[in-house]
Amino acid sequence: MLGITRKRCVSLPAEDAVRSHGHGHVHAVDFDPTAAGPDHYEPEPAAGRAYRIGIGGPVGSGKTALTAALCRALGGELNLAVVTNDIYTTEDADFLRRAGVLAPERIEAVQTGACPHTAIRDDITANLDAVERLEGRFPGLDLVLIESGGDNLTAVFSRGLADSQIFVVDVAGGDKVPRKGGPGVTTADLLVINKTDLADRVGADLAVMTGDAHRMRGELPVLAQSLVDTPDAPAAADWVRSQLPARHG
Repeated sequence: MLGITRKRCVSLPAEDAVRSHGHGHVHAVDFDPTAAGPDHYEPEPAAGRAYRIGIGGPVGSGKTALTAALCRALGGELNLAVVTNDIYTTEDADFLRRAGVLAPERIEAVQTGACPHTAIRDDITANLDAVERLEGRFPGLDLVLIESGGDNLTAVFSRGLADSQIFVVDVAGGDKVPRKGGPGVTTADLLVINKTDLADRVGADLAVMTGDAHRMRGELPVLAQSLVDTPDAPAAADWVRSQLPARHG
């Protein structure tokens, strides 16, 4: 059974408040979605709108693959839609549509025209417009996944756009990545270390990588996964479920 502890968010200088074990399979995440007390943080999105989860991380870390896996895992139980961000193309949205993880009209593409963080943090208008189109098209949406284009370790979502954030890194970037820190690694609500099945092939030490991640993040959750071994990302899907406000009806 998974356990996740959600902690109160910390403040970053850029006006956004964001919240701050070695082999090829999914690890349990330390969290308890029923936890209460002074350190408990429960996002409260405006009534009547979908809960929004941002998925960010460096180029090639597996953000789109994770988004697809979450759609497969959750699409049958939630009223779900996706917004993707690319600089000049609609490549990620096209990939998801070809994969058939959701009906094509449930996927909106944003072309940022600049570094991806500009559209998820600095000027979120295009993404908010995309979410609004989806909410108009599908009344009663439970969840919108907002995938950022590939960016660096500083890329975090504005809390005006995303209620929770997943940050994705992968073993091919080297086991040094978590200890490099940066707000994406240290403050995201969930850190995913992806492609664990490749660790031996690229010379990455998963024990070092996950150990450094826990050290940098304190009690914030870390999940190591391989979408080759677990294509529907069950642990990440359970974490997403734990973030959603109670659904009625």
